Formats: sequence, structure tokens, C-alpha cells
Amino acid sequence: MSFKRNILCIGAGYVGGPTMAMIAHKCPQYKVTVVDINPDRIAAWNSDDLPIYEPGLTEIVQSARGRNLFFSTNIEAGIRESEIIFVSVNTPTKTFGAGAGMASDLQYWEKTARQIRQNACSDKIIVEKSTLPVKTAQAMKRILTCKGDDIRFHVLSNPEFLAEGTAIRDLEDPDRVLIGSNETPEGMKARETLVEIYANWVSREKILTSNIWSSELSKLVANAFLAQRISSINAISALCEKTDAEVSEVARAVGMDSRVGNRFLNASVGFGGSCFKKDILNLVYLCRRYDLKEVADYWEGVVKINEYQKERFVLNMLNAMFNSLANKRICLFGFAFKADTGDTRESPAIFVSRQLIEERAKLVITDPKALENAAFDLKDVVEWITFEEDPYRAAMECDAIAVMTEWNLYKDLDYEKVFHSMNKPAFLFDGRNILDHKALFQIGFNVFPIGKPPLTHF
Repeated sequence: MSFKRNILCIGAGYVGGPTMAMIAHKCPQYKVTVVDINPDRIAAWNSDDLPIYEPGLTEIVQSARGRNLFFSTNIEAGIRESEIIFVSVNTPTKTFGAGAGMASDLQYWEKTARQIRQNACSDKIIVEKSTLPVKTAQAMKRILTCKGDDIRFHVLSNPEFLAEGTAIRDLEDPDRVLIGSNETPEGMKARETLVEIYANWVSREKILTSNIWSSELSKLVANAFLAQRISSINAISALCEKTDAEVSEVARAVGMDSRVGNRFLNASVGFGGSCFKKDILNLVYLCRRYDLKEVADYWEGVVKINEYQKERFVLNMLNAMFNSLANKRICLFGFAFKADTGDTRESPAIFVSRQLIEERAKLVITDPKALENAAFDLKDVVEWITFEEDPYRAAMECDAIAVMTEWNLYKDLDYEKVFHSMNKPAFLFDGRNILDHKALFQIGFNVFPIGKPPLTHF
């Protein structure tokens, strides 16, 4: 079968896999190949047990796999055969050298750029899909053109704005698709080629075009603004607990202001995920590089409030449970950083688990999708932990439950049954404010929500 275009994505992770699956699903006229250096990951994409959990993803992959969607480890062949190459490799925060703890580690991105340069034998459109610091496209262009031959590379920025748990819906009906390019005739022609792909299912009004620097920066700023809202309401939750105000009532009143809106105003134990903290720290690093100290300090404060909220959650547990957690069994309901995903990257549950173990508590962790990742994240302290998929068995003979992930599963449990299986007094710390606290109190629990007065029997 002949295809209109050959599209390649380098990187088969949380962004590359679902994005390419959607393009293939919506555009049968294109051949879409996803490559990765990890053979186990590629084998999983080619199986019925996909390497990531995302509602609706399996159906999308199965609709296109083998027809016009392919997964392979042959990166070199993919580069040679494709006209459009999406780069969706990992860009973690640096752990060494200048900018350690803040700047993006671009070694995998640079290695990929050099690999494209080495194997390309025809003109290519290169699409930045990874989250990258502003001006990275300029560095990529320099690497790609260093040989000085006749092969032309056009670099575009097309940041992802996916939320895990709703990624398929976000891809199918996005708020916007942003495509940045150099504002030269060649750059805008390349940009229009990418617009044409998305226009197969996204209305033109939602496809925004910009210069490449605005596009690169927009991804960092979007995540920073969302995280800022979470940290803002979490900061207020601490004040609510001191003043007997209820943070949900405050959030509802504030959110009804049309200038503010009600999204991302749910107080919680803190945000996690692969993007928010990483992108904000990247923004902080950029601001410091450009000597914008006050701007850097402002955004760094968003991360500091998030760390404070996690610390405060553990201290509240310690204070409520008579200032000692030693040898007490504490059950964590959820370990993924949010519901409807198995992703545990930067999950608040990691920090909370480690702090509880520092207090010599014994943990029981339950989660419908994230237990394997949880075991990996805590492998150095695993002797303190029991992993149990069934929440009823997990809670048995525990002294406390801490709700860490807002899975619907935890809203619908029989808490009478849970209560009677636990040690007494039984504590419940709702780190997501998803449960009926008055009903739990009437059952017999001592209930500690976020940003609300506790309900206790003593």
C-alpha cells in the first residue's frame, strides 16, 4: 500500500505513543512509525498489554496497528524513510553540573539530533514534541546543518498539552494545537505541512501558529500557570485549617468569579506528574540565566508551596496519631500521581511514603494501576511495605488510611466494612478531599481532610 506521507516518531513514551496512535487512527493515508531504543517497550506496544495505561488508548492502537501504525526499534531505517520526524525523547531535569536540579538534561535530545543528521539522506521536517527550553530549536538546527551539505532541515515546535488520564480525549478534541516555526517562507511552508496533518480532525480555528520561540515557551508557561493555581489553593488550605474555614467553600466562591474560573482549585496533598515541577524549574533556570531574579523567585515559590503541602500532610498525620507513627500500619489508597493513569513520576505518594517510613511506620500500598511502578519507586525501602491490589485487604488491621489518588474506586467502597477491619482508633486522612467526611465520622473514623476542620471522636 502506498501512503501520502511517512511520519516517524522517535520516543515511544507517554507522549509519543498516544499522539502517533491518534494521528494514525485519524489519518489512514499516512504511514506512522514509532521507534524507541528500548526493545521491551516496543514489544509491549506490539502486544495486547500496552506499556502505559490511558483510557481509550488500547482501542485507538488496535484500530490502526498493522494498517498504518507500526512500532519498531530500527531508528536508522525510520529516519531514512520518513519525511516528517517527531522528536519525543525524555528531557529530565539535570542531576549534575551547571543547572543541576533545575535545567533540562538535553543529552538524549542532542543524541537524537545527531542520529537524525547521520542517517538522513533527504530533506526532513523535524518536529519538537518533547518539552524543551526556549531557543532549543536553534541548537537543533545548528547540529542538523553542521555538515554543510544539500540536505535541508526545517525545525518546528509542536508542544503537547496532554493531561494523563484524559490524553485520548485531549488528542481527539484538543483545546488548541500549537505549531511554531521560523517565519521565513520555507519555515511557514513546513509549518503548513504539519497544520495539514492535524486539520484532518481538528478545526482550523483551534490550530494556532506562532514563531518558534513563542511556541517553545508556551508549554513551560502553561504548566507553570496550572501548577500556580494548585499551589495557590493549597496555600490557602493551610490557612483554612487554622481558621476553621472550609477550603472547598472558599474555592467555590472564588471559582464562580468569571475572571478566575473553577478549574484547578481543588486542594490536595500536592501536584505530581512528569511535567509541572520539571517545567517550572526549567522556567526558573531560564529566568536566572537572563538575570530575572524576581521572576525566578516568584515561580520557584510555586514549587516550594507544593513541597510544603506534602510535608504538612505528613506532619498532620504525626500530630493526629499521638505524635508517634512507629510500628503503626498505614494504608495508602492510591500511588499514581492522579487517577486514570499508572504513572507515578513525582507522585506525592513517593514523598509521603518515605517520610512515613522515616517515622518507622509500616506501609500497605494499594492502587488499581500503579503497584508495579510503586514497587520500583520504593525498591530501597521495600522491607517496610506491603503491596496489595484489593483495598479491603489492604486496610485490614491498619491504624490509618491516607487517600493519595482520586480514583473513583475509593469513593464507592463500603467504609463500614473497612472501619470494622481496622485497628482502633481508626484514622482517615483524605489527601484529595473526595470522600464524604461526615458519613465517615458517623461510622467511627477520625477524619482529617485538606483545608477543613478535622472530625474527631476525642
